Amino acid sequence: MKKILILFLFLSACGYQPLYNANLIDFEFNKINLSGDFKINRKIISTLNINESNNTNKEISIDSSQSITVTSRDAQGQPATYRTSVNVTVSIKDQSKTIKTKSFSEDFTYNNIENKYDLSVYQDDVQNNLIKKIVDDLIVYINL
Repeated sequence: MKKILILFLFLSACGYQPLYNANLIDFEFNKINLSGDFKINRKIISTLNINESNNTNKEISIDSSQSITVTSRDAQGQPATYRTSVNVTVSIKDQSKTIKTKSFSEDFTYNNIENKYDLSVYQDDVQNNLIKKIVDDLIVYINL
């Protein structure tokens, strides 16, 4: 019983704070620069709750791109598998001095779907999932 009590006191008093906490996801920057894919940038900005504020000197630049490539074809020459890649480069500056710069990249390979509408919906879902993975990595990166 004493060991459990000592362990509890040690862990509660060590100042541990998780990096990925829903309460910490609210970032303020003086200026937000976006380039590349508009849809990806908007999803990142809205998910991270990035706001413009005059209370800070920090600037954030986000450059994003997406590519959908055919990775294999069947005997008739029709696409059999696709790969969707999402790339995001984030740069954080403080008074025109670069503090942090990092590139995030996620990709996913999937089979072709005969119905082109279903394929389009599936590609949008894949894109959203890749953006969520990048945003999770980005939250940890900005908090460090």
